[in-house]
Amino acid sequence: MNILMLAPEPFFEPRGTPISIYFRIAALGKLGHDITLVTYPGGKDVRLPRLRIRRAPNLLGIRRVKIGPSLAKLPLDFQLSLEAAFELSRGGYDLIFSHEEAAAIGLALSKIWRLPHVYDMHSSLPQQLRNFEFSRSSLVISLFQAMESAILKGSHAVIVICRDLFDQVKAAGRGDKAVLLENFLDFPADPFSPAELAAKKAEVAPRGEKIVVYAGNFEPYQGIQLLLQAAARCRDNAVFLLVGGTGRRLAEMKALAADLGVSGKVIFADKVAPSRVPFYISLADVLVSPRLSGTNTPLKIYSFLKAGKPLVATRLWTHTQVLAPEEAVLAAPDPESFAAGISLALNSPEAAARAAAGKLRADAEFTESRYLEKISRVLDLARRNFAR
Repeated sequence: MNILMLAPEPFFEPRGTPISIYFRIAALGKLGHDITLVTYPGGKDVRLPRLRIRRAPNLLGIRRVKIGPSLAKLPLDFQLSLEAAFELSRGGYDLIFSHEEAAAIGLALSKIWRLPHVYDMHSSLPQQLRNFEFSRSSLVISLFQAMESAILKGSHAVIVICRDLFDQVKAAGRGDKAVLLENFLDFPADPFSPAELAAKKAEVAPRGEKIVVYAGNFEPYQGIQLLLQAAARCRDNAVFLLVGGTGRRLAEMKALAADLGVSGKVIFADKVAPSRVPFYISLADVLVSPRLSGTNTPLKIYSFLKAGKPLVATRLWTHTQVLAPEEAVLAAPDPESFAAGISLALNSPEAAARAAAGKLRADAEFTESRYLEKISRVLDLARRNFAR
């Protein structure tokens, strides 16, 4: 098939949705499909088999698109829609594959050009407004709910990335269109030697401390503030290595660490390429996911499970829809409980046994062949529903 893909993101950037988009494209290419990606003007070009990138023009000179909803997306989405319409006018496309809010554009274009439409539902659009504190207006949220409902109704297949989204689509009466496709693929790791790993450990933990690692962005919903508060209560001989913060959020968390008196045992590392994250995971004695809000499963959870290291996560649906108590230390989302969970993971053989169980399941279930099979199922479902 010749697929037109719409991505309202700077592609590529090492953050949640662009990473997911990367693996969708890689899988489609491996299955023999050609993809033209229409995306934002920002981002780094990547080379993937059978991929052609078309960037919408940056008429307003927007330099950065932050994670989550933003007003900057409105003109960029308009320009993306024009670029997508131009591509379709050239002919030869068999299917439109849209991510996030671009599904509203993709669905409209699919009706005009009479093509099947796939909606890649990375999150609930109205929930994003609340998670990122973009708007509390009941009118705005209602408009996004109506838009999401229309997209689900009109699309011919829907990808959902976690059990919570699958349940939402099913509750909306569209479960027959949905395929659960978790974001469990990883970038190949940059090679590193045992000597390089040992040198970094000596730098991060010069007195032989154990290392607690967080990797991801520093948006409020990720719970970095909870992690720092837990670090202040942790009496173990441990340092906390936090990888992935940038800009204002990083500055805020550094200030909080100073206020809590934990700057001496918290190390902030710059944002790194996804292929470098396995190096930092390898440094860890314990991995943490302190997420506080939202219902999507963090991408990092799948990488953490595959690493086979003790994992501490908040006991919230965002985690428990994937993590069983036999596979991780699940702690209440308060500083005392999370600190106790970290201490258990650092010291208990039970935590290591849970990590081994989690790795065993991840190695069996979260495989590339399973991912490819589900992508194929999505395309077949879209074609069948379109033909009805």
